[in-house]
Amino acid sequence: MIMQGLGRRGRWLLKRRPPGWGSRRGQRRWFQALLACSVLALTPNAWLFVTQSHKIGTVQSVPASPVAIVFGAGLMNGKPSPYLAHRLDAALELYRANKVQAILVTGDNGTVEYDETDAMRTYLIERGVPEIRVVGDYAGFDTWDSCTRAHRIFGVDKAVLISQTFHVRRALALCRAAGIESSGVGVEEWHDTTWHYGEVREIGSAAKAFLNVLVRPDPTLLGRHEDGVERALADAARG
Repeated sequence: MIMQGLGRRGRWLLKRRPPGWGSRRGQRRWFQALLACSVLALTPNAWLFVTQSHKIGTVQSVPASPVAIVFGAGLMNGKPSPYLAHRLDAALELYRANKVQAILVTGDNGTVEYDETDAMRTYLIERGVPEIRVVGDYAGFDTWDSCTRAHRIFGVDKAVLISQTFHVRRALALCRAAGIESSGVGVEEWHDTTWHYGEVREIGSAAKAFLNVLVRPDPTLLGRHEDGVERALADAARG
């Protein structure tokens, strides 16, 4: 009688249950498999939390460093998105407090129409940072590319990394793997839809970061050495 009440589709769904689901032992095995997959998916995030959290501070507490690295976070109508603007504001505070002498802004300029890097440079220069002190990396297509290019192309060995808290742990791990001694400023935000999306996205991104740390691949675009950071620091040394 129950099977008849389910209708043809309901009976088909019951037949499509995973093998062994009908027994308690089978259900327990499926639950254990699901739990194991969940633990495996969250392990890279736990690794980042345990190993990197102590390196995150505020603009006031983070130690001084020659360079600040600001990671791109999207544009709105050609200008920095609110999340990106907050990262740039933190870099501006560090510069005004003489905690950094140069700012490397790294973002996506994959097309002529989309140029995160120049938008970031313009934002800082318009707010008083000398143009020579704001260096642009136009091939920071992801966090690993940004970190490894900062070291291999721009010669950065020590830096303060600036991003939202949900991302900065990953940036710290990747920059360390790339050869940069780093601390981080975690920019706080209202926990809105964008924030929660970023947290969920970090689950997959943390796994990718773990692989990058193990394999340490070349960035998407390597290129030749650029002396922008060196010239910025030389200008700072001249006073």
